[in-house]
Order: sequence, then structure tokens, then C-alpha cells
Amino acid sequence: MVEQGRRLFGWLPVVMALGALAFLMPRFTPPVWPVLIGFMMAGTGGWFFRTQPLLRFGAFLLLAFTGGYLDAAWQTERQSPMPALPTHATILTGRVLALESLPPHSDDDEGGRRIILAHATFDTPVDAGMAPLKRTLRLKLRDDDPAVPQPGSLIQIRAMLRPPSPPSFPGGRDLQREAWFSGTAGSGYALGQLSILNSQSSSRLETLREKTAARVEAILPGQTGAIAATLLVGETGRINATTRQDFSASGLAHLLAVAGLHLGLVMAAVAVSVRALLTVSERLALYWPCREIAALTGLTLGTGYVLLTGAHLPSVRALGMAVLVTLALLTGRRVLSMRSLAIIALAILLVSPVSVLDVSFQMSFAAVMGLIAGYEALRDPLTRLRGEGGTGRVILSHLTALSLTSLLAGLATLPVSMAHFGAFQPWFVLANLLAVPMAAVWIMPAGLISLLLMPIHASALPLTIMGWGIRIVQTIARTVAAFPMAHEPVPYMPGGGLLIILLGLCLLCLWKGRARLAGLVPITIGLLSIWLAPRPDILVSSDAGLIAVRADGVLQAGPHSSLERLTFQDWQQALALPAGSLPPDCQGLCRMTVKGQTVLLRTKDPSDGAVPPSAQDCQGVSLFISVSPARNACPGVPFIDRFSVWKNGAYAVSLRHGALVLISDRIWRGDRPWVPAIGSHGMPNLPLAQAE
Repeated sequence: MVEQGRRLFGWLPVVMALGALAFLMPRFTPPVWPVLIGFMMAGTGGWFFRTQPLLRFGAFLLLAFTGGYLDAAWQTERQSPMPALPTHATILTGRVLALESLPPHSDDDEGGRRIILAHATFDTPVDAGMAPLKRTLRLKLRDDDPAVPQPGSLIQIRAMLRPPSPPSFPGGRDLQREAWFSGTAGSGYALGQLSILNSQSSSRLETLREKTAARVEAILPGQTGAIAATLLVGETGRINATTRQDFSASGLAHLLAVAGLHLGLVMAAVAVSVRALLTVSERLALYWPCREIAALTGLTLGTGYVLLTGAHLPSVRALGMAVLVTLALLTGRRVLSMRSLAIIALAILLVSPVSVLDVSFQMSFAAVMGLIAGYEALRDPLTRLRGEGGTGRVILSHLTALSLTSLLAGLATLPVSMAHFGAFQPWFVLANLLAVPMAAVWIMPAGLISLLLMPIHASALPLTIMGWGIRIVQTIARTVAAFPMAHEPVPYMPGGGLLIILLGLCLLCLWKGRARLAGLVPITIGLLSIWLAPRPDILVSSDAGLIAVRADGVLQAGPHSSLERLTFQDWQQALALPAGSLPPDCQGLCRMTVKGQTVLLRTKDPSDGAVPPSAQDCQGVSLFISVSPARNACPGVPFIDRFSVWKNGAYAVSLRHGALVLISDRIWRGDRPWVPAIGSHGMPNLPLAQAE
């Protein structure tokens, strides 16, 4: 422990994240006051043991754990309650926060537009006089709606609204928890055209983004222009489904989402160019702080790039890290270190401890941690490769560094990607080794030059050069995506498996000495949990409209409407199984044998439960699953029906050694503020009291 020195500071955000998880993950709301006592004792111990480093560090660890726990409790408590949304079509009025372009679902689809509304009110008798919602609404506009509302405009529209959906299966992605902490009340779609009541002029930044995107797509048509607009202004709505699939299967999807990689490339290109220009003059090189000037210029233009691309959370997080790195450079400190990474992680967790559950948080910090640890281990070989600094060796060392960056970041984030996206891309290393250096030395520098030349209408040539590079990357993505086993689906990883993988990665990267290799053990165990964890044999959706059985390596689904399509896709991804259909005789009432037990399925019921199964149908049945109310059919037999899912959400059924295990979403998530109570539709939108 003593040999670790300042490296121990990097464990404080890890322990703080564990404290936040200790509050967020239980199936009940854990108490606060015992942890508050522990927090005060830890603070006292940190002062009392100030002359004993190890005991003092232990007190700081306890302080970080209890602090993360209490911070998560406070963040949960201060959220506004979920409001009751109208169950029928309604006319709503609200103020536009943003207008977003939606990606197309297929190549024939042109995508769509979505607005984010704040301070919405509903024009219904029940909601008359209601106070404006404290939460936001996401509303998809009609494709034939010509209106272009600007941020800040007051609008009115007729729409259907729905609250956040529950998980599609126990343990699945919890959209209700995400909405609780993000301040979202729900979503919906427009039934009529939008009316602008009070037009607001668009911001200069938004106008600049629109003009830049139009200029780019005028010079680079098709998907090449769509990718260029994404890289330069963050406009992702025009990238079609085929392009997204190719980039996803080849492991290059991160190039289509503006984040830390793009900011780093922009700042590096600017800093290198500015320093090269300054050192042309011998006097400037000798008397001016060229490196510091170049770093500040890179940070300034990097900040402008983040604002131009929409200031999304991953890029803002990366900008915070860039600010810290620049400050370290200006003050003569170590530019990239685990200590600076720990500081920015602590700051993010302090502001929003629930970020520990965010996939972008996990992937970004895993990538940077892997990069810092990897370059620490490879510093001597890279120094020998650079040699005395000849031109050839400098170019070779830079290309090697770019390739290593792709390899290290890709390996560090691979388990997180497998856990959240259910896919393994074995060729991602090859694709990134080719595409990322090209983006660094060709695409992004040409794009930056085009942005600088746009005010004088001289951006055509650099945009054309940028387009050549993008087309090469598109070819790489298509080629790698066509490789055998390019996109292998993997089953759902349990949350505990991902947790021990991340802890193993922290041990591998944060610890000094050979003992760090012990981190490979939990990483291996976490990866094996994908295939060792038990899988459900039967799944029932949250409205009982979809029933699926896992049999013969296929997920056999009963008849269902298009509204259940996304649920079935979630099930396929979770189980990594191809789609199939139930036997033809299961279009109504049928008996199936699953792992030696007989299950009675009723996938369709025109009588709505009025006609019960016969005694012969119920004979020898272990479980009855019905899309309609069971109404005491098959006495003594466990059942799942429409009322069961209404009370408890989606169900997962496992048949183990002759035993029947039923797990509902309510059993899995328990009683937490973001889990609606049985029969609850949200907090009523009570009108304001009349003034006397």
C-alpha cells in the first residue's frame, strides 16, 4: 500500500461509485441515517489519523463510499415526481427546448424530427388550470409538418402521450429510472400539425450549425456528406440504417458519435499546427512559450467545436478532462495521469452520482484509464522507437501511437460494449487501426480547415479532400462488416458480471507492480458470467401481448402486434437467439413441453377469458400463461395473465430441475421512487389554488 503512493488517490472515485451503487441498486430504499453517521465518523477519522497515512487513507475511502451513497440518496430525493399524463389525445402547449433530427429506421425512411418541450400544459377538463410540468416531454412531429420551431418558441399541438416504458424483461434496461433522473415526463407523437404561438428567433449558434450542415451536404452529397456533417456539427439525423449497421458491425460506431475521440483529434490537430507555425521563427521558438500557446489555442478551438456539435454530455465530459489536462500542462504538471482522471471522475460523480450507471460514463473512463495505464507500460518502447527524432521515425512513432490508442481503448471498452449492446466485434481492432489514424491525420484536419475557410466561401477544396477520406473509411467499414463473424451476438451480461469486470479493470490499471495482473481474474469471471448465468425459458411482456418460449436454440414468439416489435428485439438481444414462431397450433390455446414440464399457453382469446380452458387442457399442466384474464381457470395451477403483468410488469419463467421459478419486473426492481406503484399513473396535475 505504501509503494502505491499518490496512485491510491485514483481509488477514491471507484469507492464513491460503489457507494452510489449501494443506494441505487437494492430493491428497497435503503436507510440514510446509519450511513450519515458513518460519513461523520469517516470525516473525524481523517482528521484524527492525519499522522498515520494508511489509517487516514482508510478513513478517506469510507468518506468516499458514504459520500457517494448520500449523494445518490439526495439526487434521488430532489427529483420532481412523475406527472400523470393524459391517456387520450390532447392539445398541449409548451416551450421548445430543442429540435432534433431522428435517424431513419431503414434506407427508404427519411427519418423524422422530434421536439423537446418544457413547461407543458394540457388542454383537458381534468388538467384545467394546472401548473406547467416541471419535467420535459419528447414529441415526434408528423413527417408532413412544415413547421420549423426554434428553441424558445411557444407552440401548441395535438398529440398522444405515454409515460416511460417499463423494462421489457426483469433485469432489462430501466427506462423509467433513466427518465426519473433525466427530468423526462414521457414521450409521444403528434396527431396534428404544430402551431407556433410565439415565435422565437433562433440562436446564432443554431443558425451557424444549420448553415454549416447545408454547406457540407451541398459539396458532399449522400452518406459521405451526412458523415461529414456529423463530424463537424454533430448532425446525425441523415445517416441511414445501412451506414449505421456497417459502422456498428465493424466496431467503428464511435466515429459517428461526437465524443472524446473527436475533441482530442481536434485539439491535437490545432495544437500541433499552431506550435509548428510558431517554431518557424527562431525568435518565437526561443522566447515565447510556444507549447503553452498551442495548448491554449487547441483548448479554445476545442471548446468552440463542442458548442458547434451540440454540447452533448460525452463531449462536455471530455472537454472537462481537456481543461484539466491543459491546466496541468500550463503549470508544469504531468499532463495525463490517473490523478487527473480521478479528479474529473470525482467531480462528475459529485454532481450526478447516477452517472455510474450511464454507458457513456463507463466507456469513456474505461477507455482513458486503459490509455493512461497502457502508455505508462509502453513508454520505454515508444521512446526507443522515436529515437533521435528523425522525420521517418517521428511519423512512424505517431502512427504507432494512434494505432495503440485504438487498440488500448478498444480492449478496455470491449466488455462494457458487450454488456450494454449484446454484441462482440472480433475485427474491431483491425478496423480501428486503419480508420482512426486516417481520421486523425486526414479527415479531421481537412474538416477543421474547411470550417475556418467557410466565412470566406473557400471550403470546397478541403471538404472535397475530407470526403475522400470519409469514403475510404466507409469502404473499410463495409469490408470489415462483411467479414465472417464480424458482429457476433452475445447473451445478456448480469449486472454483477459487469461490476466485477470494471473492478478488475480498475485493479489492472490503477495498481502498481505485478499484483495488478490479478485484475485479469475478475475480468475473466465477469466475461464468463455471460454464458454461466441462467437464462429464462419463457418471457411474457408487460401487457401480456407477447409470449415467447426459448426452445431448440430459437426464441419462438406467439402472434403479436407491431407495438411489441421493440420488446421482441430486446428479448432477442438479451438471449442472443434468432427469431422464430410458436407451433401453428399455438394461435390460440395450446400445450407445450418445455424442459420436461407442460405449459398451457393462450396467445389469443376473442372471448377475453369468458371461455375457460377445459379440464382436459389443464390436466398435468405446470403453468398457465394467458393473454387474457385467467378467471380462476385451471385451479391449483400457477398462472400469468393480463392482471398479473398489470400488477407486476413483465415476467421471466425458468424451469430448473423440475422447479418453476417466476420472476416479475416488480420483484426484480422492488419498491423504488422510479417504479410506479400498482395502478398508479403518476402525480395528478392539480390546478393552482385560486388567489383570494
